[in-house]
Amino acid sequence: MNKLDASVCVVDDDDSILESIEGLLRVEGLPVETYRSAREFLERPGGEPPGCLVLDVNLPGLSGLDLQRELARTDVYIPTIFLTGHGDISMSVRAIKAGALEFLTKPLDPDDLLRAIQEGLLDREYTGSLGSSPHSDEIVGASSAYRKVRKRIEMVAPTDSTVLIQGETGTGKELIALEIHKISRRKDQPLVRVNCASIPKELYESEFFGHVRGAFTGAFKDRVGRFEAAHGGTLFLDEIGEVPLDLQSKLLRALQEKQYERVGDEKTKRADVRIIAATNRDLKQEVDAGRFREDLYYRLNVFPVQVAPLRERMEDIPLLAKYFVGMLVKELKCVKPRLTEAGVASLQNYDWPGNIRELRNVIERAIIVAQGKALDFDLPTSKTTPMPSHPVFTTVDSVQPEFLTEPEMQRRERENLCVILQKTDWKIKGADGAAELLGVKPTTLISRIKKMGLKRQDPQPLITPQS
Repeated sequence: MNKLDASVCVVDDDDSILESIEGLLRVEGLPVETYRSAREFLERPGGEPPGCLVLDVNLPGLSGLDLQRELARTDVYIPTIFLTGHGDISMSVRAIKAGALEFLTKPLDPDDLLRAIQEGLLDREYTGSLGSSPHSDEIVGASSAYRKVRKRIEMVAPTDSTVLIQGETGTGKELIALEIHKISRRKDQPLVRVNCASIPKELYESEFFGHVRGAFTGAFKDRVGRFEAAHGGTLFLDEIGEVPLDLQSKLLRALQEKQYERVGDEKTKRADVRIIAATNRDLKQEVDAGRFREDLYYRLNVFPVQVAPLRERMEDIPLLAKYFVGMLVKELKCVKPRLTEAGVASLQNYDWPGNIRELRNVIERAIIVAQGKALDFDLPTSKTTPMPSHPVFTTVDSVQPEFLTEPEMQRRERENLCVILQKTDWKIKGADGAAELLGVKPTTLISRIKKMGLKRQDPQPLITPQS
């Protein structure tokens, strides 16, 4: 079930409040359930958790704050909006610390309540399969590009085949290597990581294969190399394209024959390791340019995994944003800020040259600045796709046949929706509502409005359609 179609549960001991909220939500086409106490809500029949919880703080018996703490012990995340007739600061702080998405005082403003509920439903949707405890080593996504990589991981992990992961810097290649190891039959053996770009040229052999005492000046004792340390497990060679050309032949022998010698030692050792390599370079181009050995390339490229840049998987940004917010709040030990639809829309209008690593940094910076409030992302305007300030509309007869790019189609859809919403004065349902004019369900239209980040800021028209 789409989380935007999930029910909204309202818990309040005031019958008039329950009736007014229930009526408001049903007009908006949202499923709603009402309860008069926290205990009554907890006895709710099992099944799909609510998409959002509207909860009075001051309830008889078990209070709203107590109920929120009880729910926090479960593995199910339910966005919660607290209501109270006592709008004091201390109560608001306690509610936010208890995990509230929003804190509203009575008498309620219907627009504020609807906005909060819609953001709560969206927040739940973004949570998806992330669960309540995100970890820094998870791979997150739902796009076709993500699913393709996930399928490749699941195919190759049970084998001992060599894997070559290629993709731009910051796309999560190391996490993919870690995931392959975690679900392989070598998962209980060591995973040894080597950043090939950080090793001085004169130390490559010692780093990979180890050395014996006295092998060279400064070798005061025996050293175990990375191959030996990874024996029985997995050796992850990150930035493999940075290995100097004149040293690639020795690496090739270790990979091909699974044998090596420590520097200064004539005794041959066997390397029982599974190799996973990663690079942000196109190794085939490096081979053609004479900077990478062809035989080493083919030895590494047994099972290739190509990781798409973030700009090609924009539909994953809501999930990634939600994931990073949950993870970083724990790391920073701060109050959880609100991730709004407008904020997510701004993230999706940026092309992310630094990929997922840059996204994480932007979100961390926003969390620090937000101090528990709504997240506002500071992004370079030169990288964003600007919205036209004066959109131009033409009749069907005047449009010449043309091929539209995806951004152009999205822009035109947004412009058309703005015109319809202005024409209907933002009325969604009914015979003369926007949903009826567009020929879609009201819930579908609400979802589109949310996805595009459209909000009725004031009574002024968004745009002026041509007559």
